[in-house]
Amino acid sequence: MYERCPNCEHKYEREPGYFLGALYFSYALSIPPGLLLVLAIWHFSGWPFDWSVGVAFLAYLPLVPVVTRWARVLWVHWDWHFDPGTQ
Repeated sequence: MYERCPNCEHKYEREPGYFLGALYFSYALSIPPGLLLVLAIWHFSGWPFDWSVGVAFLAYLPLVPVVTRWARVLWVHWDWHFDPGTQ
């Protein structure tokens, strides 16, 4: 990840642990599709619920890097919206 935005020079990570807030966005982005995936597997496969959760977990793993990036982008925009003076 770049230290600063190539276009506007906005500094991404202003302090250690800056992206800790992105975990909330990551959680919010992961729960709906993860839940739908679990319910779809459970409904259509007829497997026990705990097996469906395990299979959905494995199926969702390739999406984790994408969701992490989106969560960081949302966190930067959220932070910049409420504290625009710190670049």
